[in-house]
Amino acid sequence: MKAATIRDVAERAGVSVASVSRVLTGAGVVAEPTRSKVLEAVEALSYVPHSGARSLSTNRTDVVGVILPDLFGEFFSELIRGMDVACRQQGRHLIVSSSHDDAAVAAAAIRSMRGRVDGLIVLSPHLDSGELTSSLSGRLPVLLMNGADLDGQQPSMAVDNAGGARAAVEHLLALGRRQIAHVGGPAGNVEARQRKQGYLDAIALADHEPILAQGEFTQASGFAATSALLASGQTPDAIFAGNDAMAIGALLAIQEAGLRCPDDVAVVGFDDVPIAELVRPGLTTLNIDIVGMGRRAVERLIAEIERGEAAQPQAANDADREIIVPRLVVRQSCGAPTSTPSLSGERP
Repeated sequence: MKAATIRDVAERAGVSVASVSRVLTGAGVVAEPTRSKVLEAVEALSYVPHSGARSLSTNRTDVVGVILPDLFGEFFSELIRGMDVACRQQGRHLIVSSSHDDAAVAAAAIRSMRGRVDGLIVLSPHLDSGELTSSLSGRLPVLLMNGADLDGQQPSMAVDNAGGARAAVEHLLALGRRQIAHVGGPAGNVEARQRKQGYLDAIALADHEPILAQGEFTQASGFAATSALLASGQTPDAIFAGNDAMAIGALLAIQEAGLRCPDDVAVVGFDDVPIAELVRPGLTTLNIDIVGMGRRAVERLIAEIERGEAAQPQAANDADREIIVPRLVVRQSCGAPTSTPSLSGERP
């Protein structure tokens, strides 16, 4: 059966197409008898407004676009969960796409979303790429997350990765650890680079030698990098991993090598994904409230959209750059007293 059109609704209600449009969009004054007739016709015909046509008339899609470097793993699922909650609360829809850690793919995804979304949240480790930078130009409201700041050209949110890494190393030093290794993320990743620098700064300040291993922000790479470290003859007494996935891989490698955590090797991660408090030993890590960060990103973007700043582009100022300060959560992987993790499903 052919879907009903707005003309069908108008004919059944005995009113003009313009009157139907005013009722459905809420734009303009409509007499109550007319409104009732239109709504009755809509129900009788099971009419569904065409979103594309509505967006042309209102210049809004009520859709928020999100470009992520990956869709795999707890970090991204928690981030999307926070974004989805915020969108539902504000009557918006969410479209998510992955750049697969590739600046060119991210740029193509951004171009494909223009005209389909009211604004974009872009989380990419390659934001200093010229190709991606040029793709962000224009009047579409954009919020950047956890990447290079592009000289403050766009509103942004970023984690204090270097500060969090320093806090992790300082905690390990305070526990008496001296051979502290760092399992870092991908070489071209902005956040991985910042966390590595924070580690190097803290190690240099303590007058210790850095011990570096390369990972890829995955559990498998954390396991492989830690296994190689333990087999190299320079067994560390602590490992600061660039994220929780690699830290959990490190825990598995330590156990497989016949060592104990934290007795022989302490471990600290970064992000505080849900599994971090459930593994054994519980993982000491840097909490950044991932769900809250996703929710806050959507709220900020929608505020940009509703202010209409897309029609009057201007350079971002200091107030547009939000820094998220990680909070050290100490658990058993560094020798914290045993405690029962929260199983309620609620996160900080």
